[in-house]
Amino acid sequence: MADLDAGEEIEDPFNRLLPLPYKLSAVLVLGIWLWGFNISVLHQYRIDISSLIRSSPINAADVYRYASTLSAPLVACIIIWKAYTYHGDTLPNATLIGVLLIMFAVPHRFLYPTSFWPAAGRSRFLATFRRIALGGLARSEDGKFGDVLLADALTSYARPLSELYIALTMMWRRQGTDSVDRSSMVAVPILLAVPFAIRLRQCITDNQPYNALKYATAFPAILFSTLLRAESLGAWRGLIGYLWILAAMTNALYSFYWDVTCDWDLTLLTRPAGDHPYGLRATRNFSDKAYYSMIAVDLVLRFAWAFKLSPHLEHFYDIEGGIFILELLEVVRRFLWVYFRVETEWVRTKHSSDVLLGDVGPKLDED
Repeated sequence: MADLDAGEEIEDPFNRLLPLPYKLSAVLVLGIWLWGFNISVLHQYRIDISSLIRSSPINAADVYRYASTLSAPLVACIIIWKAYTYHGDTLPNATLIGVLLIMFAVPHRFLYPTSFWPAAGRSRFLATFRRIALGGLARSEDGKFGDVLLADALTSYARPLSELYIALTMMWRRQGTDSVDRSSMVAVPILLAVPFAIRLRQCITDNQPYNALKYATAFPAILFSTLLRAESLGAWRGLIGYLWILAAMTNALYSFYWDVTCDWDLTLLTRPAGDHPYGLRATRNFSDKAYYSMIAVDLVLRFAWAFKLSPHLEHFYDIEGGIFILELLEVVRRFLWVYFRVETEWVRTKHSSDVLLGDVGPKLDED
């Protein structure tokens, strides 16, 4: 594993505050907490997400309990680590393996009791994850929409997933927790691309060419960014730099267009105002201010995340803290996106004579 890429350690004060394995764990646990908030708020608006993903009733309290079982050992490990390194001692990364096992290994019955993660929900999640990991997609009546939500969430975790490899190679090389090796020219770009490849395959399988194109636009940005890290480009560096900017902007703009027009069925970028507020749609469950705010937030964070898909910008975002904040912001953006994506699917379902998800509503492709 460690031989795939040459080493280049970056020391940063933030690594002494929070080592990479803890940062990855925090991003994962945050996503679980936010999923619980999604369920709770949608329930308040009488939007039944369980019926949309064809599952048994989902209780936000169950999600909170499970998130708590992950948060408690994480916080305890951070406190122990801080106590050990308080006087400047460096803790070997091998001691952090337990944290990775707790946070990233798929929990089983012996590790987390069913009271914290009910068996039905556990089985459903694992079955869904196995299916989408191969680019598969359930039928509409079997919970296709749930597969889409989970696969899209993985694209928001593209950077953290690639950093899981970095954390493991750190342990392999027995580096301390005060440095991070971000020199990968092979493994990290490939891992960044995997979640987008999963969604691309799903869209192709489901005959959704326009949606597939959205995920395909991520690959050139990753490729050109990786090439920019090579030291032997010479006169080609300028051209590849322009191509990278073009690819990153194309990905950000197309993804933003798709969010607004196809995921949320808003008319801002397609049609003039009708019998509804400008840029929105006739049937809405949230306040007008919420839609406008989400459009603005999505535009800003789409660009931030598109550029953060680029491995060569590690030196531009020169501190680990900046990378961590952008990863957190992308998870929050996905959390907000879920509200409007689920609300849109709910409106489509309730206002269509066809009850099969994926075959209703004014959309080009299923997302």
